[in-house]
Amino acid sequence: MNEWLTVGRHYLLTKYGRNWRSREELLQWQERQVRRHLRRILPKSAFYRELAGGLSAERWREFPVIDKRTMMAGFDALNTAGIRKEQAFATAFAAEESRDFSPTLGGITVGLSSGTSGHRGLFLASPGERMAWAGTMLAKALPGSLLSRQRIAFFLRANSNLYSSVDRGAIRFAYFDLLDPLERHLDRLNEYRPTLLAAPPSMLRMLAEAALQGELRIRPGKVISVAEALDPLDERYIARGFGQPVHQVYQCTEGFLGATCRYGTLHLNEDLVVVEKEWLDESERKFVPIITDFRRTTQPIIRYRLDDILTERSEPCPCGSPMTALDCIEGRCDDMFYFPSAEGGGLRPVFPDFIRRAILAASADIEEYAAVQHSPQLVAVALKLPESQREACCGQVRRKLAKLCAGMSCLPPEVRFAEWDAAQRRPGARKLRRIERKFQL
Repeated sequence: MNEWLTVGRHYLLTKYGRNWRSREELLQWQERQVRRHLRRILPKSAFYRELAGGLSAERWREFPVIDKRTMMAGFDALNTAGIRKEQAFATAFAAEESRDFSPTLGGITVGLSSGTSGHRGLFLASPGERMAWAGTMLAKALPGSLLSRQRIAFFLRANSNLYSSVDRGAIRFAYFDLLDPLERHLDRLNEYRPTLLAAPPSMLRMLAEAALQGELRIRPGKVISVAEALDPLDERYIARGFGQPVHQVYQCTEGFLGATCRYGTLHLNEDLVVVEKEWLDESERKFVPIITDFRRTTQPIIRYRLDDILTERSEPCPCGSPMTALDCIEGRCDDMFYFPSAEGGGLRPVFPDFIRRAILAASADIEEYAAVQHSPQLVAVALKLPESQREACCGQVRRKLAKLCAGMSCLPPEVRFAEWDAAQRRPGARKLRRIERKFQL
């Protein structure tokens, strides 16, 4: 009962309890939250005490920025539950092997990141944090109220006590394992008839195809893309398959970072985290987020640099929220392409979104694509489109990429084309990345 009260309290606070009249008012409130949070955390986390180097909570913006590698190296001293990294990895790996994600360490939920960047991370959540997350997530994601009957179908690589925390009251929750065959998913979904469907876009697209072919007969009230960057090509197809807009939830092991509003605009969850912007190109509104979560206490996240590239929306959202609105999450810094400068003297970076736009602008007939940069001089592009359009489309892709490079004073790469392999979009242990760089700088 106490757990349900915690869920309900955070649901009400998130949905109705915080109405800032301006951006300035939100920022002032955030500052108070972070300072109060750090006064609780610094005495409990040896890692952050040492990192702060004697700085007070009021000077938290001067704390050094950390990343996943730093956090994992100092994991034992960072977390406040006394959990050792070896213990946590052993518990998480055992859960992934058995597909039983219920075990905890002393009541603390342990999970693994997917390791997209090549380094698997850990996350910890106490029972109270799980309930707070559940209430907040339900407030931001449910198509109806907390008291309305809802059936949630949630597709991910790994389940967690965190996600099953929403299974209570009128809310039913069903986990769908991405490693299971599609046929099993279709049978379960047709029987379950979810009111809310949440899955990575690679899976949502497969389900949309099944819906268009009449194999999937569900009518969810809301469709949410999670875990992977939502490409415009997939967004259009999924929206057509389910006959409704596609919403997004931006979440990773470091926190619940964003969700779409009723207008479909993705907003950062600045009622949960402070997001400092490390600008990559301010004129293009592209930045890397440095996050400080002022609610997590078991595994504190203070001035943590993510590897994501976010594009800020140029116009205010009609919903009126003072929280930062995004055009898109376009990919990872690791997937920025680099081409030789036409003026000599090294390589020039090119954002994933620029590559995406160049390819999609080549033909309206492109059904699937993936671009992989193997070296500064070589890009491989896989395409799925009608065979009659292939030759013309390949020529157009070359020209569009060459034009992009010319505009950025880069030398154009050699472009090699291949047939689209359906395995590139098969959901599972590896996330779909339509724009990917293979070589290291």
